[in-house]
Formats: sequence, C-alpha cells, structure tokens
Amino acid sequence: MYICTLFKKNAMGNMRTFEIAFVGLKPGVHQYDYELDAQFFKEKAGENNEGIVANVKLSLDKNNGFMLLKFMVGGNAEVNCDRCGNQLKVDLWDEFNMVVKLTEDPQKANEEEEDADIFYIAKSESHIEISDWLYEFVMLSIPMQHVCANDKDGHSLCNEEVLKKLKAMQVNRDEQQENSIWKGLEKFKNN
Repeated sequence: MYICTLFKKNAMGNMRTFEIAFVGLKPGVHQYDYELDAQFFKEKAGENNEGIVANVKLSLDKNNGFMLLKFMVGGNAEVNCDRCGNQLKVDLWDEFNMVVKLTEDPQKANEEEEDADIFYIAKSESHIEISDWLYEFVMLSIPMQHVCANDKDGHSLCNEEVLKKLKAMQVNRDEQQENSIWKGLEKFKNN
C-alpha cells in the first residue's frame, strides 16, 4: 500500500504526489491513500475551502490495455445552512469509478467518448495524473442541501432569530401582493 499525505506546507508544490507511475506496476490491484486538506482545494480551484478535510482511498486495478480506478471518498466539510446560515459539519462519503484505457489517439477518443467515466491516455504514457479527479470527486461528495438537523423533539436547530426575520419577510411579501394594483389582473393571465 502506498500512502500519500498532503501537508499544509507546499501541498501542491510537488505535483508528482498525484502522479501514479503505472508502467512499473504488476497487473492486479494497488491501493493508494490521499489526505487532502484546505490547502489542496485552495490551490486547485483558487477557492477558500478551509473547512474541507477529505480522505480518498484509491484502488487501481491494472489490466492489459486498461485500468479500473475506484475512488472512495471520506472526510467532512464545513458548510452553511441554506435556511439560517449556521455553520454545519457534513460528512463526505461516496464512491466513483473511472476506467482509463490506453490508445494511439487519446485526444480523438476522449472527444468521441460519451461516457464521462471512461478516459483515454496514450499508449506511450507512463504516468497518470489524478489531482483533477480527486478534486472533482470530493466536491461531488458534498451534499447539495445543507439544513440544520432537528433536536430530539423534532424542532429545527436553525438560528431562531433568522427564522423569525424570514417569517416576517414572508408575511410582508404576502401583504404587498394582496394590496398590489395588479391583483385583479390574475384572472386574465391564462386567456
């Protein structure tokens, strides 16, 4: 098993950390572990993702003419609640598969390939660079919806002051719509 650990200092300075020399590998399954911190995400995407710490286990199954890569993402991310803005910690967990095939003309093959889970590289290549996939798969592992949990009684743990202001804004908007000069025109909408 090969273990790659990224430290906050000079995380992306050595891009070879994310290159796998597959030519020297024997056919079969090979394991790699990557610990990705906020520095990786900042340098990879130029965004400040200080709250992401991801552990990615990569299983590379080398065969003649192709490799099957299985990325298992774990860790956690700090996000804001979509409703009240509270900071939340969400768990990351997902699995992604990539098939890497060797071909004479990888550019043409990649342009023609409709399956996003298949990637072509030249037969003359000896290394495969995976940092883009690591970034993409970790970002895809972050849940789309971020909402505060409920307590044991079923009440939301959202910030109560924010929820009160949101409710007041909704009441205000409803009142404005009722007093609107356009109110009587709704019946002509579908004609």
